[in-house]
Amino acid sequence: MSKSKAYQLEELLPNLKQRAQQKRKENKKFFNRLKSVNPKLLDQQIHELHEDVFAQTDCLKCGNCCRTTGPLILPKDVDRLAKHLKIKAYEFEDRYTRVDEDGDRVFKSMPCPFLGEDNFCSVYEQRPKACREFPHTDRIKQHQILEITRKNVSVCPAVFEISERLKLVLQQKRAR
Repeated sequence: MSKSKAYQLEELLPNLKQRAQQKRKENKKFFNRLKSVNPKLLDQQIHELHEDVFAQTDCLKCGNCCRTTGPLILPKDVDRLAKHLKIKAYEFEDRYTRVDEDGDRVFKSMPCPFLGEDNFCSVYEQRPKACREFPHTDRIKQHQILEITRKNVSVCPAVFEISERLKLVLQQKRAR
């Protein structure tokens, strides 16, 4: 696999939203085309890119996901976090969460109430499942979550980089 220019989180992060916006139409077409790629091949390609990009990524230098994207908070998350904070589950829900327009439990506000100034998570070991799995580029059956990945391009610089590299990889495969 040919690698693109070295990925630099520090260079990409300040203008991520703008760059993602510039590529919005291109990415919409690209992600729609990905639906026709063999699912096992797509998983393999994205997982290889995930490993490569995240080997170069220090999420503590970013924290964009914790500042901008509210996770879905499951009942198990509420119980686990309440226990960790030594409060009742209903107290946790009242203090930290709300039910959104889709009927999902989410944090009342962003950034995440557990995100420190240094981008460390004060509840990291007990964090919600959605936080544990973000940005989902290491999951199997990528074809089922392409819309989530496309949206995460504007949130996570690593996903932006994975997407750009995937474009190059698939372009090279078509050129053969």
